[in-house]
Order: sequence, then structure tokens, then C-alpha cells
Amino acid sequence: IWLNWLRVRPGIGARSPTLGGIAFRLDWVVAAAANLLLLALLRVGLDGAAVAWTPAGYALFSLKNKKLLKADADTIYDSFKEASDAARQVDLTAFHRFKDTKAAMEAATELTEGTVGKSMKKFLKKSIVDAGLGDSLAVLDKTLGGNINKKLGIEVSVLSESLKEVMRGIRLHLTTLIEGLEESEVKAMSLGLAHTLSRFKLKFSPDKVDVMIMQAVGLLDDLDKELNNFAMRLREWYGWHFPEMGKIVTENLAYAKVVKHMGLKVKAKDTKFGKIGVPEDIALEVQKAAETSMGTDITDEDLVNIHTLAERVIELTEYRASLAEYLKLRMNAIAPNLTYMVGELVGARLISQAGSLMSLAKHPSSTVQILGAEKALFRALKTKKQTPKYGLIYHASLVGQAAPNLKGKISRVLAAKLSLCCRVDALGDQVEPSLGKEYKEYVEKRLATLEEGGMRGMTKGISKPQQGKFEKKAGGTVKYNAEADAVEEPVKKKRKATEEAEEPAKKKKRKASAAEEAAVEEVPKKKIKKQVEKEEE
Repeated sequence: IWLNWLRVRPGIGARSPTLGGIAFRLDWVVAAAANLLLLALLRVGLDGAAVAWTPAGYALFSLKNKKLLKADADTIYDSFKEASDAARQVDLTAFHRFKDTKAAMEAATELTEGTVGKSMKKFLKKSIVDAGLGDSLAVLDKTLGGNINKKLGIEVSVLSESLKEVMRGIRLHLTTLIEGLEESEVKAMSLGLAHTLSRFKLKFSPDKVDVMIMQAVGLLDDLDKELNNFAMRLREWYGWHFPEMGKIVTENLAYAKVVKHMGLKVKAKDTKFGKIGVPEDIALEVQKAAETSMGTDITDEDLVNIHTLAERVIELTEYRASLAEYLKLRMNAIAPNLTYMVGELVGARLISQAGSLMSLAKHPSSTVQILGAEKALFRALKTKKQTPKYGLIYHASLVGQAAPNLKGKISRVLAAKLSLCCRVDALGDQVEPSLGKEYKEYVEKRLATLEEGGMRGMTKGISKPQQGKFEKKAGGTVKYNAEADAVEEPVKKKRKATEEAEEPAKKKKRKASAAEEAAVEEVPKKKIKKQVEKEEE
């Protein structure tokens, strides 16, 4: 906005030190942060007046020279070259100072949304309506002008280029036109308002810092790896002394507590395992196994090192539980909808993989679906095979409870809703997971629908028996009909008789055909003999 302003009037920045100063730039920074092109109101008519918004408050200026409304931009610029020239063109009629930065921020926010706040409504009513000024009011923002006309009944006119130049001239000599307003004060007010408004627009809050979540979930994964290594080392080390206890006490935390509390297996009889929360049946099994244990004896020095390792396992396990609770609270504060959908652990891993909650909100649902499976994706693209259907969201409960053939479909539906939840969490100020509850219910219904459709497909083509209602016929009890028990006699086989009658006829036919073949063969033999006899002669 600052560069565009200088491009329209290239000579103003060089000729006016006030306009080129930091106070004016910060004022425009506030306007840019509030998504406004110009925070000013102008009333024109017989007398003419301009209402300007400043970091200090609202100011109403009366326009003395009506010719400026029809003049071109160069003429208006020449009329506002110096502060004395500006004093001859406009005059301050009323001024409303903001009480503090909070009031200024509320006024800027209301102007950004195009609404008429209490302070502006009171100021305009007192300065224009109650004063009996029936002139028209020119407003840059159409929404704001419509609201002013609707609430106060002030006539709003279309803003022209000449009026914009007049407003620029008023802002150029603002500190001179308003008595008691110094340039240093405007600088401080503009800076404080810019920071407050930017913080309000960005919804900055220490509770919304997602870096803590990324570090916490990374530490949680590291703790799981180290705990597994330490617990396995403890089991192998103490297993040389008491190997049978490894199958009896399966939990790592309980195993470490038993090792620390009992010490040598000889003391198992006198040890009270109820103090460390071990059930009685497991305690009895440990005591029985200690009597017939095949383990080797260890020294006191070995036992001291084993106790140190057991204490380390207990401390890390307790710290891991507290860290998981901390992560849960932070996720509920930063991303309540995302946490409700997939849980704090999967949600934190998604944020960590994306880099931040804002980056995750910028990702499309297709990226959220395969987030965490980048290696498999690029390997599939390189080898021209099927791409992965899910990444980190595979560990979500909604995907885990789906059938194997439905995991891809339900992960796509879940990713679509997760992307919307991330955007609401990143850009909104909701505390309750209202959207997450709605979307989770939708995904569960979709999963149920897909499962029902699969069951229908499996039973498709199978005819179901017609189960009609049994109706008892009237007419008393039905008696047994013995005549209906007639057994059908089997049909006699006539095949053998017919075959026996056909056999002689077949034999006769075979003999006749054989005689004919013999007669046909004899004829060439006789011819051959006659030819041989002729040759011999």
C-alpha cells in the first residue's frame, strides 16, 4: 500500500518529511494488517466535512473549499503541499480520542469487518445527526457505508478520486491539523496498535505454540526405545541369578520393582510383595520358583549395579507417564478437534511430521493420508507399483477397527475430515472439539455403511427360503392317510432281453460283410495269376 501510494503521487514522499516518516508508514502497516485500503470517512455537502481514523482516535474535519470536490488530482496535491495550505482547505470540527490500545484495537477490528461500533456510532450521532447536518457522507467501504446508512440514517454517496486525494492531504498534515497531537505520540500509538492488532489477527497465544508438542512426542519415542533396551538388559542381567522370574513377572515396571524390593532370590520368602502392588498369586509363584531356581549366585557388588539399573527403569517409566499426560493436555489445548479424531499421540506425530500445525493445515487431505509413508510412496513411484494407502493415520483407532479390505477407503475418509479439523484448530479459537465430534460420528457411520455393503456383497446370489406364517386349517384334527404310503415298484430292466435278441442279427451281418470282403479280395488275385501265366508263355 505504501509503494502504491508513492507510485500515484511520486513527489509527495520527497517533498513532505511527515509523509515519508515512520509514523505514516506504521499507520499504513496497521491498515494493511487490518485488511483495509483506507480507514477514513468523508462527509461532503454545503459545508463539507471529513471523518478520519487515526491511531489516536476519530477526527471530524469540515471541508472549506468546495471546488476541491471537482478538481483534478494535481490541483488537490498543490492545495495540500504545506501545513498552512491544508489549514485553509479543511478545519477540525470534532475529535474523539481512544482511551487505550484495547479500544483502538476494537475500533480497527470493527472497521475491518465493516461494522459500526459503539464508539463510532456515538461519535457520528453526536457530531452529525444531533448537530443537524443533513449532508451526504462518502465512505470507501461499501459494507461500512451501508451499515452507517441503516443504523444512523445518514445519506452515503459514492467516493470519487478527488475525495481520495483530499483524504491523503488530511493524513499528510494530521499532526498539524489536530491540536495536541504530536508526531512522537502518533509513532508510539501506531507501533503499539500494529503489534496488538497483528497479535489479535494471528491469534497468538503461548498455549498455541506447537513446538513443545513436536519436542514432547520426539522425546516420548526416544524414551520408549531406551526403556525397552534398559528393561531387556535388566532381565538378562538378573536372569543369570533368577531366570524363572522372567516368565512369571511379564511387565517391565513390575519386574524392576520386584528386583529392587527383593534383591537376592534367597530373600523371596521374607519379602512382602504387596507393598509394591504385586498380586498375591504372582507373589506365591515367585516364592515357589525361588526355592527351586537354577540360577547362579551373584555378589553384593553385582546386586548394587542391578539395583541402579532397576531404579533407572522405574524413574524413566514414571517420567514417561508424566510426559504422556503433559502431551495430552497440550494437544487438547492446541488441536482439540484433531486430538478427538485420532488421539493425542497420532495427532502429535502428524504435527511433528508436517513441521507445525499451520503446515499440517495447509496440506491437502491426500497428503495427510500418506503422511509418514514418504519412502514407500517414492519407491512405488520409482518402481511403478501401487502407492501406499495410509501413513501415520494407520495407527488411529478408526482405521484399526476397520476390515483389511476397507482400511484404504476409511483412511481416505478420515484424512479428508482431519484436514478440515486441522484448519479449524490452526486458524480458529475453539476450545471444545465440537467439529471433531461431528466428523468422528460421520466417519463411524461411513465405516458401518461400508461393512454392511461388504456383507451384502458376500451374500449376493444366495436365495433365502420363504418363511411364511403357519396357519392351522379348520376342520378338526387331520387323520393319518395310510393309502398315501403306496411305494412305487421299480421298473423292470428289459435291456438284457433286447440285447440277446439283437446279438444273432449282428453276427449274421458280420458274416455277410466278411464274405463280401473276401470276394472282393479274390478278384485281384485271379487277375494277377493270369498276368503271371501270360508272361511265362
